[in-house]
Amino acid sequence: MARIGIDLSRRIGIVDRRIFGNFVEHLGRCIYGGIFDEGSPLSDAAGFRRDVLDAVRPLRIPILRWPGGNFVSGYHWLDGVGPADDRLRRLELAWHAEESNRFGTNEFVRYCQALGAEPYICVNMGTGSMDEAQAWVEYCNGTGNTHWANLRRKHGYPEPHHVRYWGLGNEMYGGWQIGSLSAEDYVKKARAFALVMKRTDPTIELIGCGHNGWSDWDVTVLEGLAPIVDYHSIHLYTGQRDHYTTVFQSHQAERAVRICAGLIERVRHAQRIEHPIAIAFDEWNVWYRTRSQQDRVGGIEERYNLSDALAIATYLNGFIRHCRAVRIANLAQLVNAIAPIFTRPDGLFLQTIYHPLRLYAEHTRDVALDVLVDSPTRELAPVQEEGGSGRVHHVADLGPFALLDASATCDRAGAGLTLAVVNRDRERRHRVTIDLGEAEATGDVLVSEVNGADVDAVNSFETPCAVDVREGKLAVRGRRFEHELPAHSISVLRVPLV
Repeated sequence: MARIGIDLSRRIGIVDRRIFGNFVEHLGRCIYGGIFDEGSPLSDAAGFRRDVLDAVRPLRIPILRWPGGNFVSGYHWLDGVGPADDRLRRLELAWHAEESNRFGTNEFVRYCQALGAEPYICVNMGTGSMDEAQAWVEYCNGTGNTHWANLRRKHGYPEPHHVRYWGLGNEMYGGWQIGSLSAEDYVKKARAFALVMKRTDPTIELIGCGHNGWSDWDVTVLEGLAPIVDYHSIHLYTGQRDHYTTVFQSHQAERAVRICAGLIERVRHAQRIEHPIAIAFDEWNVWYRTRSQQDRVGGIEERYNLSDALAIATYLNGFIRHCRAVRIANLAQLVNAIAPIFTRPDGLFLQTIYHPLRLYAEHTRDVALDVLVDSPTRELAPVQEEGGSGRVHHVADLGPFALLDASATCDRAGAGLTLAVVNRDRERRHRVTIDLGEAEATGDVLVSEVNGADVDAVNSFETPCAVDVREGKLAVRGRRFEHELPAHSISVLRVPLV
């Protein structure tokens, strides 16, 4: 029988709620026809789809990144402010589309306010200038009698937007990126941008453009920007048609975090940098089906199955395990484009990956615990897969992999525990003994289980609940209890303790 051991005294650190962040980009139908659909009977007066808002709010998104993504390297923010009917329609070169600019800075901030999320703006370091970036900060946050602050007021926003998080470009290492740079040239340019942005508003926090966490780019950028940034970004996409490769590739994110955290510690020590630098894992997801040029032009509308949901839960377990290093994470993206929510003009359905995102955001507690998992294992063959912004190498060297993957969190007083367990076994259920150490369960354990008929189950407008959440209850008393984890399932258990 498998065993999960939990000791409330083995505390890893505090879980930052910002790991449940998200990302919206002007890509396909993510914004237009997704979160923003002017003239639709389903939209409110601001043009926001009410049904989408209702679906997004349970995700409890604390921070929302915008406008890109690849899109930002050709985006000029002045095109998207002022009266919507006066805004210029532009050719959009990143995703081979046309941009109406009807959704811009103020609409984004209003959407964040509707969600209770903090805005995170990534600036254009491709075709953009440092003057443009400085003006954007002043427009959003300025309080003085200056041109850009007054322009915001003229546009109907007398109070500053208080945008705290600013990204210094997106994926500037990539040849697909408009205005891509060498690491050395990026550092020089980013330092110039950062100088004028921070002088405009010293309270903002800056995110440097990292790669995958372990590359030479990351080393150079950290050494050059560590004195001035608060976060170093990582991007990673995983997944493959084989079930076990998909669910185990999520551990690549933990490898990235371990190496990147070491690089950060090294540069802080070498340069005697006092301020903390955290990891912002600001693009992550399962994405492998819609990677062709045709798919990209079509809006990368990936359809997710149950395997993908298990992989998403494994990512989240990893972020919780590495809570001391990962302070921000942004799933890419929110609606339609590789997203948990899928719309059409008359409604929406929730993709399989929506369910673990909601359950973890709703039930993860403040303190991450070190969890012992003793379960059957499985090996992966050493292969290489394409994924993310570049090459995602095989993860076979991280194996053998436990078929059960778990994270545990408790409240600060130790009065309640949340245990999230992913049974990645495609065929078998596993009965597990859950040992609470010196703590005792005092009442009913509430269980939320995500599952479907098989790992290939996919939600759709016709079958919106092929993968769904089933709620249950266990009558538990004492320091240990048993629970059966069905094959290909995610189980989130809430345990009252004394």
